[in-house]
Amino acid sequence: MMNADEMQAVADTLMRVVTPDMAPKQLIKAARKEHPNASKKDIARAAFFSIIANAEEDHGKARNLQAFAIAERVDGTS
Repeated sequence: MMNADEMQAVADTLMRVVTPDMAPKQLIKAARKEHPNASKKDIARAAFFSIIANAEEDHGKARNLQAFAIAERVDGTS
């Protein structure tokens, strides 16, 4: 599991790279490009973290990350 600084770094990356038409696999690939040791679970947790931290600032990106995070959480794979 990531520490708080790593979580923040992945969350920042997710906010920077997420787009409305991005598939979950694309988002994971983009996150792992900068954070190669992050698991899918770590990335999903960072997405939830990012939603909470950034919902007020960027509703569109927060919605996209929420959809990804929920899909990964329901999927349950790591």
